[in-house]
Amino acid sequence: MSRLDDLALLELPDRASLRSWLIDNHASSPGVWLAVGKKGNSTTQLAYDDAVEEGLAFGWIDSTTRRLDADRYQMLFTRRRPISTWARTNKARVERLLAAGLMAEAGLRAVEVAKENGSWVLLDDVESLVMPEDLVLALATNPAAEEGFASLSDSAKKVALYWIGSARRAESREKRIAATVAAALEGKAPIG
Repeated sequence: MSRLDDLALLELPDRASLRSWLIDNHASSPGVWLAVGKKGNSTTQLAYDDAVEEGLAFGWIDSTTRRLDADRYQMLFTRRRPISTWARTNKARVERLLAAGLMAEAGLRAVEVAKENGSWVLLDDVESLVMPEDLVLALATNPAAEEGFASLSDSAKKVALYWIGSARRAESREKRIAATVAAALEGKAPIG
């Protein structure tokens, strides 16, 4: 069994119940598997968007999901790591939570840390499909690769751009760019 399998399953009926649980547990819990109702489910279940927003308000984040039963799934729900990247959708949620006065101190601290360490903006270029200059140059040397990359779906391009951008060493970045060019020659994404 993995550490994830040791986490408790938390079943709550609604957003208010989750907020109450987070008030009491956001700083001490290692995380939980949170039961969430599937979209379009007519039964009274905690909804995904409500769970994500309450999590953000307390500096938590959702990740891995697993089927729970016919009407629900469970998602891994943990404190956000300081270097965790922020998707545009979550930043928009934070803005709405701020405007509504729903951000808790822990959530505000998570945002502040992200803005200080750069993880708040790390995905901005990826989500806007801004191509880094070294990738542009590598693709420009091979028109077939350039055409292949251009033919990829936006989501495949974003995966490639994130993969390249997340390389920690220059050698790793160069290898990832080379792999991206090679895959683009075949009209494929380099990973995944």
